Amino acid sequence: MGASVIGAAEVFQRLRGSINVGAVHAGARKPFRFLLCGDPALMSDLRGLLLDGHGADGYVPIDAAATLETIDPAAGRTLNTSDARCVIFLGRAGDRGGARLDLLTGLALPVLALIVDPVVAAPSGPAQAPAGGTVEDYVVPALSLEALQGRFLPHVIDCCRGIEIAVGRRLPALRETVAAKLTRDAALNALKVAGASAVVDHIPLLGVVIGAFASAGDMMAITGIQMMLMLQIGATYGKDPDLARAWELLPIVGGGLGWRALSRELSGFIPVAGVFIKAAIAYAGTVVVGEGARVYFQNGRHMSAADGAKLYEDAKSSALTFARDTLTKLRRNGGNGKGPGGNGI
Repeated sequence: MGASVIGAAEVFQRLRGSINVGAVHAGARKPFRFLLCGDPALMSDLRGLLLDGHGADGYVPIDAAATLETIDPAAGRTLNTSDARCVIFLGRAGDRGGARLDLLTGLALPVLALIVDPVVAAPSGPAQAPAGGTVEDYVVPALSLEALQGRFLPHVIDCCRGIEIAVGRRLPALRETVAAKLTRDAALNALKVAGASAVVDHIPLLGVVIGAFASAGDMMAITGIQMMLMLQIGATYGKDPDLARAWELLPIVGGGLGWRALSRELSGFIPVAGVFIKAAIAYAGTVVVGEGARVYFQNGRHMSAADGAKLYEDAKSSALTFARDTLTKLRRNGGNGKGPGGNGI
């Protein structure tokens, strides 16, 4: 029994009414702004970098250009921050000391101070994005995508919870970073679904009675998560959400590791092997689907089966390592049922 016996057409029909295509459309249109200040030349360079990639003709849509607003915090005028997500201060080596960043913290927005210093060997930055009303420093040798993708751009996206698709759609340079975050979030959701189902499998009698139904249900839920992820990544890359097209691509974009492959592996799962194994399988499969979707929409080609298989094994190994570390911490703390975030898996 389980998800492995559910036909493709039946799965699609069941999911059709539960996947909210309209929400993806709405998410792509949400308003946002990044407030820029500091060195004028660097602001111009960053603006050009973030907006690059809209089309071969170089035309930048008005709604995209409007997301990057130059401000002068010393001007004394009241700023409207209703849809602003963060402030980006740009300066060169030596500018940081004299910058009046205290004028920015009063906006109650995260402030990312981006310092360009050609002398540094490698980019550096904090482990986490700044909270509202606080400042964190990021030092890079140059304003390039390569230098910014380590910490700076992921932290900018961390400041954009709920509007990631809109950010990627309007600022092409951020699309790869947005796709990575959407994939990570979806994979964690799939991990939780599979983990919860595996817990049911471990409960005597209850697992015998409803375990097969739970397995079918979690496969449906994981497939839904993966299809939503594909729609979201497609919208990030400027494609209108198309449920039927996403379903056709699902087994392909991940190098063949779509819902059918996951179904086979999950249906062969033996409960005594451990709750976290099933969760790791779901996590890894979703990572592959997300990365496969990014490759497809960004490069116009499918991920190879070899690349998909390697990514799957790496992601599953990482998820299992995380699971073992979490379980060790739980046992050390007396098995209180709370993981690093206080909510178990």
